Amino acid sequence: MRDASPLAVYLNDYQPPAFVVESLELDFDLAAAATEVTTRMAVRRNPEAVEPDAPLRMYGDGVELVSFTVDGAKPAEGLLEQDAEGLLLHGLPEAARLEIVSRCHPEQNTQLEGLYASSGNLCTQCEPEGFRRITFFPDRPDVLTTYRVRLEADRVQYPVLLANGNRVEAGELDGGRHYAVWEDPFLKPSYLFALVAGDLACQRDTFTTMSGREVQLELYVEAHNADRCDHALASLKRAMRFDEEAFGREYDLDVYMIVAVDDFNMGAMENKGLNLFNAKYVLASPDTATDDDFVAIESVIAHEYFHNWSGNRVTCRDWFQLSLKEGLTVFRDQEFTTDCTLFGVKRIDDVAMLRAFQFPEDAGPLAHPVRPDHYAEINNFYTLTVYEKGAELIRMLRTLIGRETFRRGLDVYFERFDGQAVTTDDFVAVMAEVSGRNLTPFKRWYTQAGTPRVTAATSFDGPGGQARITLTQETPPTPGQEHKEPVVIPMRVAFLDAEGRRITAHQKGGEVQDEWVLELSEGEQTFRFEELSDSPTAISWLRGFSAPVILNANQGVDELAHLLAYDDDAFARWEAAQTLFRRAIRSRIEHDAADTALEAAIEHALAALLRDDAIEPVLLATILQLPPTRELAELFERVDPVRLRNERDDLEKRLYMPLTDAMQQIQPKLDDVDNGAFTAEAMGRRQLRNRLLALRVAARDQAAVPEALAQYQKARSQTMRMGALNAVNELDHEARQVLLADFEKRYRDDPLVLDKYFGLQAGSQVAGGFERLDALLEHPGFRWTNPNRVRAVLGPFMARNERHFHQDDGEGYRRMGGFVEKLDAMNPQTAARLAQPLTRWRKVDTGRGEQMRAELERLAALEVSRDLRDVIERALA
Repeated sequence: MRDASPLAVYLNDYQPPAFVVESLELDFDLAAAATEVTTRMAVRRNPEAVEPDAPLRMYGDGVELVSFTVDGAKPAEGLLEQDAEGLLLHGLPEAARLEIVSRCHPEQNTQLEGLYASSGNLCTQCEPEGFRRITFFPDRPDVLTTYRVRLEADRVQYPVLLANGNRVEAGELDGGRHYAVWEDPFLKPSYLFALVAGDLACQRDTFTTMSGREVQLELYVEAHNADRCDHALASLKRAMRFDEEAFGREYDLDVYMIVAVDDFNMGAMENKGLNLFNAKYVLASPDTATDDDFVAIESVIAHEYFHNWSGNRVTCRDWFQLSLKEGLTVFRDQEFTTDCTLFGVKRIDDVAMLRAFQFPEDAGPLAHPVRPDHYAEINNFYTLTVYEKGAELIRMLRTLIGRETFRRGLDVYFERFDGQAVTTDDFVAVMAEVSGRNLTPFKRWYTQAGTPRVTAATSFDGPGGQARITLTQETPPTPGQEHKEPVVIPMRVAFLDAEGRRITAHQKGGEVQDEWVLELSEGEQTFRFEELSDSPTAISWLRGFSAPVILNANQGVDELAHLLAYDDDAFARWEAAQTLFRRAIRSRIEHDAADTALEAAIEHALAALLRDDAIEPVLLATILQLPPTRELAELFERVDPVRLRNERDDLEKRLYMPLTDAMQQIQPKLDDVDNGAFTAEAMGRRQLRNRLLALRVAARDQAAVPEALAQYQKARSQTMRMGALNAVNELDHEARQVLLADFEKRYRDDPLVLDKYFGLQAGSQVAGGFERLDALLEHPGFRWTNPNRVRAVLGPFMARNERHFHQDDGEGYRRMGGFVEKLDAMNPQTAARLAQPLTRWRKVDTGRGEQMRAELERLAALEVSRDLRDVIERALA
């Protein structure tokens, strides 16, 4: 029997809660098999409620009701109703005290939502709707209250007892048990509740805030991981200082705690004062973590800390407003990483990820606005659109109103709405108020799905004359939104002369400048510039990627090569190379032949880059990387993904084969890079060395494979070890087997590092992919119940192994569909996310598309979770 389609929830149906919760006390008798929870709350009817006599809705999911009292007595007959969503309490007085005793079963909870067991410890995940899997409660983000939590457990099994806030009491009990009491004085919604009970080691530090308060920092991990916490603690302290200096935000509690757990659906969770992290984003040492891992840990640590204000102190009124906290906080963590670690290339990394994943999301069947108007399953809206595109909206706002005004607006926002649950409209209204601008047209970015396409046309009169830029915009239809209104697009541009210097000019009535932000707010607009100081050789478009759009500026090869050589904007320089790469691949696919003149021009431009001693190593490494297949697929209506990958790899070989000598000459300058230093310069040099090694292997440089073997054997860091492995991972060569066998033996007892081995094996297109896949799923280190293990194997297989996932006979699709079906019974969130590559059936060539569609239809005929059914039905609609 099929599950019914999940019922849609609509933003327009929002109503304030019928009751407010004035205070909440939770008493946990903790055990893995069964935990008993006593919930005491003071409730009062909400004066803002639409229906004055509405019942109190208390959600519960898989929770056993033991007892229920109102003001110390059982509810009269007919007043307490239990249904599929939980409890309805009718006829409550204006104010009442409720006591609920309930029971949940952590060790049976493979969904990893609510209270669950992980490696012998107990922990929680309550966002978005996990608290209802712990106890009965009005589990909505706009129900805020204070929490007093008492935890009781066996002292030997669970010596550490943690919850949100400050610990106010602890003690011993009879029978080898103990307890701890935690109070959080700040109003928070139930999705920010957290507890942890377990046998954990603690690494401690302190931080002195800008007002002189000393905050205790505590990082809890399993004892054998205690020596891999230094980077996470240092990152936390950098984030705390940055938030004070850049945004004026100071931490508020006496203690800030982080707990690393092995089983976690997401990266981390910002629970007030007690952040729970996937261990992947906490544990690091030079021997076990790459530079990319170190950067990711710093970024995620900062992200969750920054949520203390953008998400916790000021939270979301409803889940439609998810980007209110996530988009703003992603923007804040991007600013932090740019400032602390990656500088110019951070923006390029963010754009590359946006194009490879969010742009396809915007163009596919799962497209939705940053602030959707409805959803069927909220778990499926934790997307790159909400997070990454949401951050782009914040960045555009700052560009439009200016940095200083934006900072003032943030201060007003945090101060005005502290302790409240608000909306994206509230945020934009504050920015409009502070800037004095009408930002109503800008809000279309929040309500329209899809990626706008901008076309640029130019004309010039020569030095001292005029320049005209005409911009047009159009956003393609997306599911449920056929017609799109123009959005406000800030377009940063500059004119460059023959030496790469910026040309000065002015717009009518404006000051002389050498860079402009053109505000495109209509379907078509023309912008005029006067008294140009020179004739432009090139135009630097969309500098800093000032808006998340697809731009067609119809630039010639010579102009793009000029930008690649001279532009002082790192993004624009990288974009010139990416445009050339895309054109070469598109030409090969569409015309069945290489554009030899274009490829010769690209090779010449790359050769010049390799001779440029002034270019930063990290920028050079980034520019040398061709676009991934997933991004390239967006150039075509439908495409054979196997051919596309082959054409991309062939282009890489053709371009870099003549450049192997030039790349070899750079290598000696990078011989001292394996020093473990976590600085932008050191990481950039390591990245360049690894990129050059991989390109030389791809270009069939005979000396490169022995160098990869030597680099692996001499490596003192995981960055260099993985650099060697990545370089040979697509070679059907003995070197690949030797290195992978050594790596697996070396790290088979370290799950997080072993995930790298899983990813290399599953993602490689070397023949025998299905046999390797079967072996990985039988590996002693693999567990179906651990999301990290599942993602490490199945994610790379679908994302990077085009040869096998897209095999002609559909075997890859059928296998993945079977795995999704298996996972759905254990962890619907993970299953729904892993099903998403199958939803792109309209993007691949017709034969493969029909096979993908057939697998989705097979899954649709089964009894599957709400999470998975929502994804499938949107994909097939």
